[in-house]
Amino acid sequence: MIALILKMAVPSQSPETLPEWRITMIDLFVGGALLIGLPKSVGQIYGYLYSAVEPAPMDKIIADLAISKGSASQGLKFLRQLGAVKSKFVVGDRRDHFIAEVKSKKLMGGFIRETLTPALEEGVDRLTFVRDMMGKDGLLDDETHLAKVVKLETWHKKLKISLPVLVKFLD
Repeated sequence: MIALILKMAVPSQSPETLPEWRITMIDLFVGGALLIGLPKSVGQIYGYLYSAVEPAPMDKIIADLAISKGSASQGLKFLRQLGAVKSKFVVGDRRDHFIAEVKSKKLMGGFIRETLTPALEEGVDRLTFVRDMMGKDGLLDDETHLAKVVKLETWHKKLKISLPVLVKFLD
């Protein structure tokens, strides 16, 4: 049963080139990526690079994971923006080679900066819109509706304060 699940996480082309422990590790990162709403390929690429001993060029990542060039390109671009992957120079090879960043502060900082912060900023606008619309409909005169809006605004403020503290704690 576990072998079937692992083969689903990393396409069947890979088992002869990747040992089972790497496939399992990649699957862990796929699960984590899906949990936070990222594409499966992002988890595959990061898991692949995290478990690699040597930096890997994009064409090797594509071949070993049996993913499309577009998925690999977009996934690597996203992971680089997060600070989760960086390029490494390899003597005698003009291709970009990639390695995983493993420092938790860098990873969390990148994730917060590139994903959560923009979502929180958009949340401010959405909460303002909800409050305005509920006010126009006279719903904020009702304590239950007002309490729900205030609770959402409170959660939003606490999350905005908590994220930098969490990054510092993880370091």
